[in-house]
Amino acid sequence: MKEYQARDHDVTSKEGQGAVLMLQGTASDVGKSIVTTALCRIFVQDGYRTAPYKSQNMALNSYVTLDGKEIGRAQGVQAEACGIAATTDMNPILIKPMKDMHSQIVIHGVPEMQMSAMDYRTQFLPKAKQIVLDALERLREDYDIVVMEGAGSPAEINLKDRDIVNMNLAGWADSPVILVADIDRGGVFAAIVGTLELLEPHEAARIKGFIINKFRGDVALLQPGLDWLEERTGIPVLGVLPYIQDIRIEAEDSVVLDELHYRRQEQRELDIAIIRYPRISNFTDFDALRGEPDVVVRFVSSVDELGTPDVIILPGTKSTLDDLDFIRERGLADAIRTMTEQQDIQLVGICGGYQMLGERLSDPHAAEGSVREAEGLGMLPLRTTFLKHKRTVRVAGKLSPDHPLRLDSFYGAGDFPITAYEIHMGVSEWSDVTGGAGVSPLFTMESLPSDSQAQLEGLGRSDGRVWGSYMHGLFDNDALRRSWLNGLRLKKGLSPITATFESEQRKLAEFDRVADVVRRHVDLDKIYEIIG
Repeated sequence: MKEYQARDHDVTSKEGQGAVLMLQGTASDVGKSIVTTALCRIFVQDGYRTAPYKSQNMALNSYVTLDGKEIGRAQGVQAEACGIAATTDMNPILIKPMKDMHSQIVIHGVPEMQMSAMDYRTQFLPKAKQIVLDALERLREDYDIVVMEGAGSPAEINLKDRDIVNMNLAGWADSPVILVADIDRGGVFAAIVGTLELLEPHEAARIKGFIINKFRGDVALLQPGLDWLEERTGIPVLGVLPYIQDIRIEAEDSVVLDELHYRRQEQRELDIAIIRYPRISNFTDFDALRGEPDVVVRFVSSVDELGTPDVIILPGTKSTLDDLDFIRERGLADAIRTMTEQQDIQLVGICGGYQMLGERLSDPHAAEGSVREAEGLGMLPLRTTFLKHKRTVRVAGKLSPDHPLRLDSFYGAGDFPITAYEIHMGVSEWSDVTGGAGVSPLFTMESLPSDSQAQLEGLGRSDGRVWGSYMHGLFDNDALRRSWLNGLRLKKGLSPITATFESEQRKLAEFDRVADVVRRHVDLDKIYEIIG
């Protein structure tokens, strides 16, 4: 981490707790999470013990803490930017949408119930205040600054009376608020002024500054508008952040996939197509692949978009059975089977995608919905049963001794130490892993800190065309990722290339890069004044 001269601002509240600063937005996807991450990094660089916090998060892209609990990915990433281990206090309530207006409710990292949106609002929210405030208080006892992130917009009139994530929370915590707005989508001044107009006077009084995000152009041309905004509202513009190209900080909302168009944007040697079904989860599993110089990663939703890639990946999903229906209805299931068997295209399944590759899926406890039995794609001799309880755990391991892909899909020998994490409710059993089936387990894994014994994990065909695993974060392992890609290159008659980057170091460097941009374009002294 870059080092900066420690600042001498007093950021301790009158009660002796750490100070709080809240980032809210004029809408979803205005860049709150990225700005929050950057400020977390800056405060740590400046010598303050800093932690992120989001009371309630709605996301399918989740993060597993060291003690095997599940929180929103944004808060896990923000904790990494702070150089600390993520805990469930940083995101005490996580909502994971399922279907038919129902969601899984995760409280302090453990799935507790499934509820409709109405039941959540009427039955759960009245009890949620103490959960979120207790978590925040514990963080304030341990850190100098807690950077709180809101959700959506604070001006959602239909939600304000039972809000626990925006202005009500700011009031409970007595926190100043910085409002973030996205100028790239247009109407930024209307969005800011409109938000203020819809807030109660005591709520609007908490907003101490604006940050305008994603600006493309000459700020001098924008200045008359900034002057008008400050005169109209009496609130300062703390900075105008430029549009930052190719941010390599893990995103939480799958809306970012809209930018990864299904067509190949540039010519590279390896083409990887990832199926984007409606309930795709943990799509950041493939961020490291996007960073490789010889790889194009595309997210596709139809046969027309599929083309003829080198690899098709079925990623994780919050609802395996529903998304399995989706790829069948779109004709993707038949196309994938045909291409894998006839065109030497490699098929990979991760977590829910791994379950889809099997022969049969059973849901005796209605963990996913009303459908109790479904046929899989039949690409692996695998049977999956969904259980009542979710497995969330960090794991470490290596390639299994009889890994079927050692020669066909991986370049070079070696055990490739692996770290990853699991989030799933299904248990998959191999109907035939010996004899004539021609499949073998892929990895030998242990839970962290440790299981009583190592476990065989994943399954692959000996011809190298089909393999799958429950392991999220698999491609963040540098040696394994590059070796797998080099195996693909060799099949195409291309020479292997050396490792191009270390994913962990690149992640830390990206935190610093984005933090540097924010340092250059916002008034940090004013922000410290607001906090203090």
